[in-house]
Amino acid sequence: MKQLTIIKIGGNVIDDSEKLHQFLLDFTALPGDKVLIHGGGKIATELGNTLGVEAKMVEGRRITDIETLRVVTMVYAGLINKNMVAQLQAKGCNAIGLTGADGNVIKAVKRPVKTIDYGFVGDLDASSVSSATLDSLLKSNLVPVLCAITHDGDSQLLNTNADTIASAVAVAMSSLYDTRLVYCFEKKGVLRDVDDELSLVAEIKSTEFETLQQEGVVSGGMIPKLHNAFEAIRQGVKAVYIGKADELPQINLQGFGTRLID
Repeated sequence: MKQLTIIKIGGNVIDDSEKLHQFLLDFTALPGDKVLIHGGGKIATELGNTLGVEAKMVEGRRITDIETLRVVTMVYAGLINKNMVAQLQAKGCNAIGLTGADGNVIKAVKRPVKTIDYGFVGDLDASSVSSATLDSLLKSNLVPVLCAITHDGDSQLLNTNADTIASAVAVAMSSLYDTRLVYCFEKKGVLRDVDDELSLVAEIKSTEFETLQQEGVVSGGMIPKLHNAFEAIRQGVKAVYIGKADELPQINLQGFGTRLID
């Protein structure tokens, strides 16, 4: 099987033009087939404030009412996605920017209302990602750049967590490629002390996940990220890494970030 690298970029990297420029250079230089997935929550929040649409968050997750959906669609699918694609083209990477609606590449289901109504938020299942569509793009020497906007197949756009999209895409493509999933952000990986980059946890097994949560090493937004990662490994993804965006060139060497294994 050919190798496929799926990279999710987030955190402060998207917000910093110099860091983003360097990351996209490193991404372009990465050999082999690849897919890039991004969010952009901070920029969406800033634009929303400018437009008088206040961000509503519950446990770190955005409530997406209709006004918020308009803002995140403008930011994720427009401003950020097309800016990234334009920069990649300038660097010699023939990228194509997509929402989940384009080519029906990611079809989601609106999250049901339980104790919290998250609004127009999409959840994914095993049949959500069209691996055939992504495969055809890759075989055409195009590099898909997916944003965090999906659709329900009945004309409704949905806001979907980019980490979840990355995991679902990796699982869907693992039957066609030797797939690895890389979460890139501003830290070196999972740190025992969030302020000490020398405290990197180089490897985490699925059996250690719960213990690290109890110890407080894994907390906040890192919990769903690792949960998605281990779920992806159980469903056929070869390897999952969490590491610093500016260290991406080391991904083919030993020592990049935290490696997650079953």
